[in-house]
Amino acid sequence: MDGILILDKPSGISSHGAVQHLRRLTGIQKIGHLGTLDPLGTGVLPMVVGRATRLARFFTHKERVYESVIHFGFSTDSYDADGEPTSAVTEVNINQNQLEHLLQQFQGHLMQLPPPISAKKIEGMRAYQLARKNQPVPLKPVEVEVYQFNLLNLEGSRARVRVKCSTGTYLRSLAHDLGCELGVGAHVQSLRRLAMGEFTIEDAYTIEELEKLKDENRLSEALLQPSTLLPDLPMERVDAATATRITHGCDFRVSAFGKVKSAKLLKAIAPDGRLIAIAEARLPLLYHPIVVL
Repeated sequence: MDGILILDKPSGISSHGAVQHLRRLTGIQKIGHLGTLDPLGTGVLPMVVGRATRLARFFTHKERVYESVIHFGFSTDSYDADGEPTSAVTEVNINQNQLEHLLQQFQGHLMQLPPPISAKKIEGMRAYQLARKNQPVPLKPVEVEVYQFNLLNLEGSRARVRVKCSTGTYLRSLAHDLGCELGVGAHVQSLRRLAMGEFTIEDAYTIEELEKLKDENRLSEALLQPSTLLPDLPMERVDAATATRITHGCDFRVSAFGKVKSAKLLKAIAPDGRLIAIAEARLPLLYHPIVVL
């Protein structure tokens, strides 16, 4: 089995835990995930399976779309409902106009401080490892971009929002910072990722659905084939002889009349439709395979 499987991750397990579960389910050890999702979070967690793990490096800087419930009234040490309260718990009623105006200020380019309990590395250690040892967590602000931050519903102290943002953006930090601005404290109560680049929740499978497919010997149906991935890269269909050369790491030429003649990267497609390599331009019309599947 080679390809990408979009998992609808349940709440309560880490992204690494989801990988381990999928390894046990499939019997395949060569599995990794694209884009960490907090243990509290649910939704889209793309998994690269088999030889498709070689493509992981190309899935960077993908936009994310989330829906989240933000609970105003107190903050927590993890900035979400899994953490311990760090301020007095109070019941508040948020003004909708005030909140919508504030959400607009949190759009665009922001310098965001990651949560102290996060997977960010500090001198080789994860931030959460330092936090659990009650050691200082000297995190630095990171530039992120929030494209959309919309209020979907507001009931008392809980606001349901939809956020479209760049990779590296922490919804937990957005919630925490909103609480600070309003002076009431806030944290993420629930989080669901609806999309990550071209991967959407409509194409995702729950663990229960995958277990059923396995029982029916249909697990491969859940995989997106490698040839359909990376839609932003142009494709070059090659003949059998050229495909053999590519699989041996040899350079190959493309047509001067094709669509890929000026592309920096391209997908090399074999006569049977399989993705066999990602290639990089070395000279005009000359490409070298940098990842061979």
